[in-house]
Amino acid sequence: MSTVRPFKGLRAPKDIAPKLAALPYDVLNSEEARKLSGGNPYSFHHVTKPEIDLDPKIDLYDPKVYAKAKENFELFQKNGWLRHDPTPNFYIYKQVMDGRAQVGLMCCCAADEYWNDTIKKHELTRKDKEEDRLKHVDVTNSNAGPVFLTYPAVDSINKMMDEAMKATPEYDFTSEDGIRHVLWVISDKAWNEKITAEFAKIKTLYVADGHHRSAAAARIARVRREQNPKHTGNEEYNFFLAVLFPHNHLYIMDYNRAVKDLNGMTQEQFLAKVGEKFTVEKTTEKKPAKATCFGMYMKGQWYRLTAKSGSFDPKDPIGCLDVSILQNNLLAPLLGIGDPRTDKRVDFIGGIRGVKELERIVDEGRFAVAFSMFPTSIKQLMDIADAGKIMPPKSTWFEPKLRSGVVIHTLE
Repeated sequence: MSTVRPFKGLRAPKDIAPKLAALPYDVLNSEEARKLSGGNPYSFHHVTKPEIDLDPKIDLYDPKVYAKAKENFELFQKNGWLRHDPTPNFYIYKQVMDGRAQVGLMCCCAADEYWNDTIKKHELTRKDKEEDRLKHVDVTNSNAGPVFLTYPAVDSINKMMDEAMKATPEYDFTSEDGIRHVLWVISDKAWNEKITAEFAKIKTLYVADGHHRSAAAARIARVRREQNPKHTGNEEYNFFLAVLFPHNHLYIMDYNRAVKDLNGMTQEQFLAKVGEKFTVEKTTEKKPAKATCFGMYMKGQWYRLTAKSGSFDPKDPIGCLDVSILQNNLLAPLLGIGDPRTDKRVDFIGGIRGVKELERIVDEGRFAVAFSMFPTSIKQLMDIADAGKIMPPKSTWFEPKLRSGVVIHTLE
């Protein structure tokens, strides 16, 4: 059983919403956020990445950063840039990218279901990043950005969503990256009760994107519960902001890799070693056309790598992932990247940046070699989560990204 619950969303007036909505805090660095928000006092980056309003040299985990987040969040509300809806609502959030639409239910999910595995995870979280989100949720008393969840598509839910979208939307704007964002506010009590009942039939939800946000939200619920002697289980802190998409709406892009050096090898030595586990061919193709194939860029030349038979077990749900094949047969044994979560010699480049970004960072000499990947499938993600296993780091890159600040959930 999956719990979805309406809530009194905190959101911007129609004319401010396009200026306020911002990319998630974790898909851009401080300097990128500073540039994007330059001259825009409404940008929600002032709340989700408040270091942009402080000395650029400040540590991202400095207490002053969280204090600034709280200050800016309160200022947004004082200025009337964010206002609470008077009644609990569900919200339908539609995004259109390159003509392809994904439609999700924005709601609150139960923190308890994170712990009891009704909401399944497929990634490990990093303690420093989880602590960062925990502090941000605590000081702002809100879920500033939604968790991106998915579920096996259900016809009855699809029909209900389609019917509700016949009404005039509350927001309809296109962001600077060309993605269209449309929001409907659903206050009809009968519709809300029916959609709640439909989702209660779904046994499992899956975290697609936002593992640190969901972990922080679940942890803050436990903290607040311990602090409240009158705890009932119905308090807002027991629920966190999420958008739930049917699995067949989602688009996973490639999540590419780049390594700073060849681990002491010459290019000729490296290519010979790669050839032991992969068929290596020079090519003009920059992206692999199928699984178990990889693009490799080095010194102005693209190569096609095809994993040889015996280099992986096709029955192993983790080992047969392309990210695992590359890690186990090349990055670790040849380039010495033992733990990609912590090794500073490897970097990860989301597919949204394109293969030109791979070429650029190699051509500039910042990296010695880059790899373009075939995307992980949503079926692979669900199968691994169902098996209680964990994907390798940086296995999936979902697009489009949910905007923070479209609707906010406050914990009181």
